[in-house]
Amino acid sequence: MKIATWNINGIKARIDNLPKWLREAEPDVVCLQEVKSIDENFPTAVFEDMGYSVAVHGQKSFNGVAILSKHAIEDVRRGLPGDDEDVQARYIEARITVEDLSVRIAGIYLPNGNPLGTEKFTYKLAWMKRLEAHARSMLQGEEAFLIAGDYNVIPEPEDCRKPDNWLDDALYQPESRDAYRQLLHLGFTDALRATNAAPETYTFWDYQAGAWNKNNGIRIDHMLLSPQAADLLQTCAVDKHTRAWEKPSDHVPVWVKLAAKTAASSMPSGDALTSQPV
Repeated sequence: MKIATWNINGIKARIDNLPKWLREAEPDVVCLQEVKSIDENFPTAVFEDMGYSVAVHGQKSFNGVAILSKHAIEDVRRGLPGDDEDVQARYIEARITVEDLSVRIAGIYLPNGNPLGTEKFTYKLAWMKRLEAHARSMLQGEEAFLIAGDYNVIPEPEDCRKPDNWLDDALYQPESRDAYRQLLHLGFTDALRATNAAPETYTFWDYQAGAWNKNNGIRIDHMLLSPQAADLLQTCAVDKHTRAWEKPSDHVPVWVKLAAKTAASSMPSGDALTSQPV
């Protein structure tokens, strides 16, 4: 099963690029963030014509998440538990089954948190606490569970080209990074770091100051796997080339391949995992 995440920064703005990438990459499942569309205005028919089922948790002009799947989308949850008054569309979760492989997939658009010292940063940290609580609950089910999306967190200095530029940004604050580590400490695996240690592996380049041409990128789009999902992990990669397309998102797709183990198969060797392109 090939599962991807992509913050497309507006479904209308990326209505040509997203289908182009889907035809090229052929993922089974895609978690989308920042679709910036209410459910009724999401161009569902475009993707159904390509063989994808669609589940959307939208919001007018802001936020919005969705799941596209070549297989049935079951047991859909919209909204992160823990705060009934939170109306921001940032979380969607569903179960996808392909033959003998069943995976629960959560797509998230974690709050940015800027500017520091405001309620936006407080909301970010509170949201991450809720995510941790829900993830802890899901792990008790001991099922293959994956949390994919735009985390708006730079985990380590090597995850940005110029760390000093981010010292006053919510994405790189000790509190944000610590909350991300708390998720890992629950038992999740950062799929990209588990399979590829290549330097300067980024998923976002700002539109400003020539960041793309200078490769001033950051890694904020992550795929965290429960122990049961990590046991199925084959590889993880970044489709960096999409950032060079016309009218690109400032993010690029990240994807993993999971495969159910059989008696005759086993996890690829370390050399095989780390040789994948980014």
